[in-house]
Amino acid sequence: MSQAIENFNYTLYDAIARIIADARKTIYKSTNTILLKTYWEIAKLIIEDEQDGKNRAAYGKAVLKNLVTKLTLEFGKGFDESNLRNMRNFFLAFSIWDTVRPELSWTHYRIICGIDNQSLSPLLVNCAIEGNWNSRTLQRNVDSQYLGRMLKLPVHNSTEAAHFIKDPYLFEFLGLQLDKEQTETKNMFKIPNDSF
Repeated sequence: MSQAIENFNYTLYDAIARIIADARKTIYKSTNTILLKTYWEIAKLIIEDEQDGKNRAAYGKAVLKNLVTKLTLEFGKGFDESNLRNMRNFFLAFSIWDTVRPELSWTHYRIICGIDNQSLSPLLVNCAIEGNWNSRTLQRNVDSQYLGRMLKLPVHNSTEAAHFIKDPYLFEFLGLQLDKEQTETKNMFKIPNDSF
């Protein structure tokens, strides 16, 4: 037994493990995109039928309740009334398929579609993707009105960043001499080769 462990080929194992992990990631991405597209298309059909393309359904239509009964019998509880309403809200918020970003999960989109101010949806989508927010982080940021607070912050036209390279401590650290008459471009070429 110990002979088998000693002769174990870790390079082979690592290569196989990487293939499996990449395949699972690809399957997840593909499945997520298909799920989002399916829910989007379902909602589109519901809205076209029940609402005739309007934001509000006509009074007295029971299409959704009838659909729920048949769909849950055949396809399970993922097609209950609350999820069909979520699908509908998803389509209303993202009525153009190309605006749907498959990097986000259905849970992300349910959270985004639940916010009161739908004009913030595109910003939330971008923040969630760029910040690599999982659904819990997104929910926490929505609950704390993070995005609204960030939008209210004043835009700083600070010259601090522009003058960072002229900081005497930076010059000292790099082994350069600060000459106030020199430009930053000239200083870039005076960095000693042995500094790095």
